[in-house]
Amino acid sequence: MRREFLVALAVVAAVALPAPGQVAAAAPPEPVKQATATGTGGAASTVDALATEAALDILDRGGNAVDAAVAAAAVLGVVEPFSCGIGGGGFMVVYSAADRSVTTIDGRETAPGAYTPTTLQGIPFAEAVTSGLGVGVPGTLRTWQAALDRFGTMKLQRLLAPAKSIAAGGFVVDQTFHDQTAANAARFAKFTSTSELFLPDGEAPPVGTRFRNPELAKTYAQIGSGPDSFYRGKIAAAIVDAVRTPPVEPGVTDVRPGLMTLADLAAYTAPFRAPTRVGYRGLDVYGMGPPSSGGSTVGEALNILEGYDLAGLSREEALHYYLEASALAFADRNLYLGDPDFVSIPLAGLLADSYAAERRALIGPTTGVPYPPGDPTDNGGPSTTHLTVSDRHGNVVSYTFTIEQTGGSGIVVPGYGFLLNNELTDFDFAPGRANSPAAGKRPRSSMSPTIVLRDGRPYVAVGSPGGATIITTALQILVNEIDFGMTLPEAIAAPRASQRNLATVQAEPGFIVSPEATALAARGHRFASTPEIGAATGIAFLPGGFVTAAAEPIRRGGGSAMVQEPTAPTLAGTRAKAQRGRALR
Repeated sequence: MRREFLVALAVVAAVALPAPGQVAAAAPPEPVKQATATGTGGAASTVDALATEAALDILDRGGNAVDAAVAAAAVLGVVEPFSCGIGGGGFMVVYSAADRSVTTIDGRETAPGAYTPTTLQGIPFAEAVTSGLGVGVPGTLRTWQAALDRFGTMKLQRLLAPAKSIAAGGFVVDQTFHDQTAANAARFAKFTSTSELFLPDGEAPPVGTRFRNPELAKTYAQIGSGPDSFYRGKIAAAIVDAVRTPPVEPGVTDVRPGLMTLADLAAYTAPFRAPTRVGYRGLDVYGMGPPSSGGSTVGEALNILEGYDLAGLSREEALHYYLEASALAFADRNLYLGDPDFVSIPLAGLLADSYAAERRALIGPTTGVPYPPGDPTDNGGPSTTHLTVSDRHGNVVSYTFTIEQTGGSGIVVPGYGFLLNNELTDFDFAPGRANSPAAGKRPRSSMSPTIVLRDGRPYVAVGSPGGATIITTALQILVNEIDFGMTLPEAIAAPRASQRNLATVQAEPGFIVSPEATALAARGHRFASTPEIGAATGIAFLPGGFVTAAAEPIRRGGGSAMVQEPTAPTLAGTRAKAQRGRALR
């Protein structure tokens, strides 16, 4: 069934195509979304059924988890263009079953060589967001190739084929795509190339119509030979032109030009970095190290929480400790984390058990926010989208990648069909800080792709989009799953609350109306409502060789989870609580 679907897409792609962004009502059926799937063999979970379908097709054809992750990511660049794509960057965490090792790849965007610590100083944030000045050198393609060179079994050209077919043949516009386009319409209308692609007839494409991007299909065909065709030559020249001379509509005067050069693109690399690791309840939790602040902040919070028997406490008391541990970890994150190639980061101290004990001692019966940062140096001791893929051999990929704000910089590279990021707005605009700008520097990130091992083998892998709330989303899912005994689908679906060392806790309505929130208010916690936090995906590895792929049931329109060999839906919760949470102590 999956193969027939992708073959049908290829046939559609072979016919004459309309102009970029043109929509049409006729549309062959697309895969049905389901948020949870349990079975054996490989598994995949993304925010979109077409991307998950592409991953499963690669697994069916003998590819491994890395191959499938790249194929799914390429499709997401087509169907989720406002969240990710080849114009952005991200972080990939890979578990290799052959030697039970965890590897991380840093595909974060870099500042152009002309950047200085004062480049962004005094510039209004909104002006940096929609500009060439906020565009970092993209890292996505170098990430894919680095992963394939070390772990993959298939060529990039083969893995881009599903995405190329979908870009050419089109996909059905859903409510999320329509709403995100409409929300960015004023920004998109500033640029000729962007409005031509995403605002046909001057409006967002209607729900149920078919959206095509033949220019992106051609771009995928060109880059199939390898990343050098992106970082050098015609595509690179088009990127630099779009950054330095944004393709604005006549009369638009408030878009700042950027500083990127061809040399900046040619020099980009996606280095392998050491993962962060902390022990938690007998498990090994691996995450992404700096310049991501995700692994270290999640790890520090878990170290603090390990001092409490959360499963033996009331839910309200356990949530109080969760919120306070998150606030303490964020206080340190905001001071110490940046690009390790430019600043000295006391990572070992931040993840030391002795430092966690110091920070834990600050937690009282009522909230203490805002907390000051601590001093870990005398202690020794890891808009956006996320996908999670595993294969039948036990390899796992947890991959978060992005173009920053929804819609990125708003600039579509003319003739090539992809949006450029605005990741450099993640820098602190003032000089003299760990995360201040510099030439070639990577801005601090909150992306938190995570893989948890038990006795050296995969236990659960998770991640989420959501800016700084990515960290608390990953942390809360892990606490839900490990401490509260929830299945992974339950842990993902549960209402979320995000404390980032602020006076108020950002929380979803379902959390705010809970009895626990009322009790937490008596401890001094104040809540600010937000419609939703994150859009997580994950895979849980169950006894007997079973896996459960899980995505959001509702958030962001619901995600898509699939396994190669599905079993009865009732097996989605087969990992008994006796084998989970409390039994780990």
